[in-house]
Amino acid sequence: MRAAQSLHPSTNLEELELPDLSLRRLARHFGPGLILMMTGIGTSHVVTAPTAGGRFAYALLWCIPVAYVFKYYGFETAFRFTQATGKSLIEAYATAWKKWPLWYVLAATLLQCALGQAGRLIAAAAVIYYFFTEAFGWTDVPIAAYAAVLGLLSVSIILRGNYGALERATKIFAGILIFTTFAVYFVRPAPAGELAHLFLVETPAGSWLVIAAFLGLLPTGIDVSLQASEWGKAKKAGMGKVRPELERRGLVPAFDPFAPRKEDLAIDFAKLPQRVQEYCRRWFAVSLWDFRLGHLVSFLTACMFLLLAAVWLYPSPVEGRAVMGEIARIFTDSVGPWMMVLFLTGAFAATFSTAFNYFDGWPRIVGACCRNLFRGTARLQGTEREDLTETHRSTWYSEYNIYRATMIYSLVASVAIIAGLERPVFLVLVASALALFIAPVIFYLNLLYCIQIIPKENRAFHPSCFGKWFGWVSLAVFTGFTAILGLSQLGS
Repeated sequence: MRAAQSLHPSTNLEELELPDLSLRRLARHFGPGLILMMTGIGTSHVVTAPTAGGRFAYALLWCIPVAYVFKYYGFETAFRFTQATGKSLIEAYATAWKKWPLWYVLAATLLQCALGQAGRLIAAAAVIYYFFTEAFGWTDVPIAAYAAVLGLLSVSIILRGNYGALERATKIFAGILIFTTFAVYFVRPAPAGELAHLFLVETPAGSWLVIAAFLGLLPTGIDVSLQASEWGKAKKAGMGKVRPELERRGLVPAFDPFAPRKEDLAIDFAKLPQRVQEYCRRWFAVSLWDFRLGHLVSFLTACMFLLLAAVWLYPSPVEGRAVMGEIARIFTDSVGPWMMVLFLTGAFAATFSTAFNYFDGWPRIVGACCRNLFRGTARLQGTEREDLTETHRSTWYSEYNIYRATMIYSLVASVAIIAGLERPVFLVLVASALALFIAPVIFYLNLLYCIQIIPKENRAFHPSCFGKWFGWVSLAVFTGFTAILGLSQLGS
């Protein structure tokens, strides 16, 4: 563990640059929260929401506020924990009995790398499939071929480290999608009376898989909170930046995953220099605004897509390989054929960014689990270029090589599943439902460790009394919906 820590360059705690929290400057500091939003605004918004509106009109509108309100704390805990400790939630999972959460997350993530990624990748492939079919008549090219090309492109970019340019471009294109969605909505908004369905719980016949998909993948799967925690740590801002130096100076304890103690993750802020305290408080505020803004925009976009589909597509099954053409009707029928180009551009950016981010996120979680389970991997931890040595690159069990191998496995397995089952909407719905049934355990652990590990004295970081009660109530409601959906299918 000491060897891994020594890779971090020394940080001058007395000269830390405090982030500017003015409205004009705040957005420049955003990162993990927007990536979380971009990961969500893809399959769930572009495919699942129009499917719900096209098949069931406004009946499933209630699913959207339920998902966003009652999953909120499951995500916020990731940002709260990482900013309070400088560590990932995966390290907290290592403190459990026999490290069972790590084995659970590892198994669930390997499953998601295959089936879950197939659902995300086929949504992006469906956009390209529709475009080339309509524009060039390439009807003989299977959708799996497009999926393979997009998957190879994603993996190549990530492994070459050129993510920054793609992230900037994707933010622009995702912005186009959000802007066009809002603009088209106001061309012919849904009747005001139909908004009552936000509060009316209905379960039309044949809707269980769509409901499960909504609850599972809006705003995105709860398991992505672990990815957000890893992204927050990798950003190296706030406590994630200063903790290695604090450990070197003996101001905070060093955490050993093979003698894991919760108290070694906790930090007594009263013992830290004043500038460090202010620096960490500011970055925590940045991370919360980063997450909350993305959460709100994601919520409004999901509502708009369902309402647009209810107005322009209902009744429609919304299925088949050319599903993007059917969804694009929302934009062509309301504004004109030229709008399809903008929609397809934004839809591709949104769905591709989802698949792209998962190609990084899930392998990152597998590597993180392994560094807390196996001593060899712990000695060779790190996936960022500045943390790597020649030994990291050449040793098969290093965290970096496990990360890379998992990425390749995800690519091969997801494309194989798509080739065997070329049904975009069905795969998206199944992948989303899988995320739902994994979520309650992750939600419980995130909330539990935030409360147990972050000291109550650290009022800026420890959950408030309302936050704790709301978190437990949200978990109960969310778990209840999951159980009802599962039991209803067992009884059918």
